[in-house]
This record gives sequence, structure tokens and C-alpha cells, in this order.
Amino acid sequence: MEIEKMNNHQWPVQEDEEVMVAPPASSLCYEGQPPGEVERLYLEIFDAVIDQRLRPGVKLTEAVLCDVFSCSRSTVRAALAQLQHDKIVELQPNRGAFVAQPDIKETRDVFEARRMVEAAILDKLLSLPDLPDRLQQLWQMVRQERAAFERQDRVSWIRLSNAFHVQLVRLAENEVLAELMNSLCSRTSLIIALYDKPGCSACSFDEHEQILQQLSKGDREGAQQAMRQHLQDCEQRMHFADRNIPDPWTMFHRQL
Repeated sequence: MEIEKMNNHQWPVQEDEEVMVAPPASSLCYEGQPPGEVERLYLEIFDAVIDQRLRPGVKLTEAVLCDVFSCSRSTVRAALAQLQHDKIVELQPNRGAFVAQPDIKETRDVFEARRMVEAAILDKLLSLPDLPDRLQQLWQMVRQERAAFERQDRVSWIRLSNAFHVQLVRLAENEVLAELMNSLCSRTSLIIALYDKPGCSACSFDEHEQILQQLSKGDREGAQQAMRQHLQDCEQRMHFADRNIPDPWTMFHRQL
């Protein structure tokens, strides 16, 4: 598979935006020279997971990956080790590699971290004198996000929903924060794939638009409230009831 790349993380302006296919998540997290074999495999698996083509819990077999990507087992193992480090893959002794399945505590922790980090990001952005100009590419992204949702292009919609938050922090020109946000968004994608209620929109372009409106007005409290509400709504859409593993010892319980 060919890895798509975006120069300088700019979203393409096209005459017909509604038919645009959003670039993959990897275009926002990889910079520099063309990737080597390990990085290429990492990015292919990373994009498949974020796009929800590889679902949480799916086993990643070394032999199959070697065959699909025409690479060695050492390359596969190195890529899987990196994916494990980034919480995208779980390596289980004597069982192999699986797409990660965040538990309920990790879900709560990820959303709590996002609320804290994104609140700080908004404060930093609001200190920029040219913020309305910087926000123009995000207004375009929200339009593309809405168009993807309306034409039922789920892959592009997922990519744009995640990219909104990564691009928002990139406006602050802090690469460490951008890397952190990319990691949190990736883990959020796994959570959504695992716990999202069927038919629910786990990340809304309407809510993204509200955040941009408050930032454009320079309204700190309004922007913070819009972001808090957005992340709270995302978390509340997660449905844990059917994912709880029953205690096997309950079969021995007796009424006294």
C-alpha cells in the first residue's frame, strides 16, 4: 500500500471539497525523510487501526503481515513493538499481537487527560494576536468534516474528526504538545471503535464549529466551555454495559 503524505500538514483546497478524501492520520504524525521499512509498516497498521479497518482485539499475525507487506519477521516485530509502545497494539506472551482494547479505566483516564491538555492548548491559542487568521484552515476542515459525514464517507469523517484536534494544537507551534495530542487522539479512536453506541456520532463537527466560534471571538470562558462540553459528550456516548466481563465465580453464588 502506498502511504499518502501531506506537506506541512496543510489540508488541500479543492474546487469541490465534498469529494475530497481526507489524508490518513499518519500524515499528521510523521515528518522528515521517507520512512524506512519499519516505519512504513508501523504507519500502515496505525492508519488501519485509526480508520477502524482493524478493530480492537483483532490478532495481527506475523506471517500474514510479512506476506502482505513483503517484509521480514524482524521488521514486523520492530513495528509491532513500536505500536505497543504507543498503546495501539498489545503484545501478549505466548499469544501474539492484538489491536489494543482499552478498558474502562483507561477510557476515563484518556478523556480526563484530554480535558486537561486541551484546556491548556486553548489558553495558549487565545494569547496569539493573529489567531483568527490561523483558524481559517480549521474552518475549512470542519466544512469537509460535515461533507464527509453527510455523504456517509466514514473513513474521511473519522480522519477529519481526529485531525481537528491535532491541527488545533499545531496552530500553537508546540511540537511536543502536538505529539501528545496525536497520541491521545489515536487512543480515543480505539476507545470509540470499542465502546461507541451504534448510530451515534462520537465526535461532532457542530461541536468543533462552536469551539472555533468562541476562539474567533476571543471568548476564553466560551471556548473552554465548548471544549469541555464536546469532550464530555464524546465520553458519555461510550457504552460500557455490554463490554463488562462477568465474574465467572458468580455461578457458585447461592441465595442464603
